[in-house]
Amino acid sequence: MQHDHYYSASPQSEHRFSVCEYAYRGTRLRFTTDAGVFSRGEVDFGTNVLLNALPGEMAGDVLDVGCGWGAIGIAVAKANPGCRVVMTDVNQRAAELAEKNARENGVQAQVLLGDGLGAVEGRFDFIVTNPPIRAGKQVIYGMFAAARDRLKPGGEMYLVIRKQQGADSALKYLKTLFACVDTVERSGGFHVIRCREEENDAV
Repeated sequence: MQHDHYYSASPQSEHRFSVCEYAYRGTRLRFTTDAGVFSRGEVDFGTNVLLNALPGEMAGDVLDVGCGWGAIGIAVAKANPGCRVVMTDVNQRAAELAEKNARENGVQAQVLLGDGLGAVEGRFDFIVTNPPIRAGKQVIYGMFAAARDRLKPGGEMYLVIRKQQGADSALKYLKTLFACVDTVERSGGFHVIRCREEENDAV
């Protein structure tokens, strides 16, 4: 019997659709979720902590890596209508749900099917991710390194990791990649880490 992970490319589990609502910065969002996709039936605690730790206003190009059914990218797009939002996930079922949820919440967002940042082109002002911890350290650390190269000068990456799942070691690794790394929020065992390069690293 095949066991699906939320980072499976093509989940084979039977569909079990579930609808949830989520309030974010004065707007109520409605999402369709499904089996075989991360956090069926609700916005998970870590994603909620991450979303509420993001800047009050965001502008420019925003990338949601490992978007699942679209909670982060759609919430950001709804709260910051001037942003250009791109979402990507390796899971085909997740990508299809993200497209559906973007339409139904009235936001413009591009959804790409691909592993990590493999399908993504261009650079971004913000990269936001609740990384697929269960895919393993090698996978997520590779994702972090790839993300660094996709930030515009002065751009920022925000990610959430549970302390028990390696937040401290991730913080140390991220400091080898980025000029500025700090923890901007802690809640319920989850840490939100912000990473950025200086806008001008040459005088």
